[in-house]
Amino acid sequence: MNRIQISIRPWHSLLTWMALGYLLLAGCGDGRPKRVPVSGQVLIDGRPLEVGFIRVVPQTGRTATGVLGPGGRFTLKTYEDNDGCLPGTHRLEVSGCKNIGETAVRWYAPKKYATTQTSGLTLEVGGPRDDVKIPLTWKGSGHDQPFTENIGSK
Repeated sequence: MNRIQISIRPWHSLLTWMALGYLLLAGCGDGRPKRVPVSGQVLIDGRPLEVGFIRVVPQTGRTATGVLGPGGRFTLKTYEDNDGCLPGTHRLEVSGCKNIGETAVRWYAPKKYATTQTSGLTLEVGGPRDDVKIPLTWKGSGHDQPFTENIGSK
């Protein structure tokens, strides 16, 4: 009867595990642009805006978004939850509205903030931030409180 003897040298095993560990560590980046965590609060005339969303629009690269919640708080997302936004100076839009039925929208903030062309808002991001305050106002908007807009008929 022939016996096959297998000999594993301890240093082969060590080298194999070290190489595997290096490959795993080298592959940890997601290949996407650098993002930094950003969160904060949207206020309208000093009160939290709790309905709508925020969009952070860089000159180049992917837009970050955040949903407004209790206390007007938001956390930005570019690719996945809570990953933040690209560093730099960015234009902002805040859409403080909600559909009410099929033919009407309730605006909780002036419509001018809902597009970067008219919002006049910017955000400077150099590093992680959790203290962003975005102040909005009804003054000069033609409305002084939330309003309903008919968007068509069915």
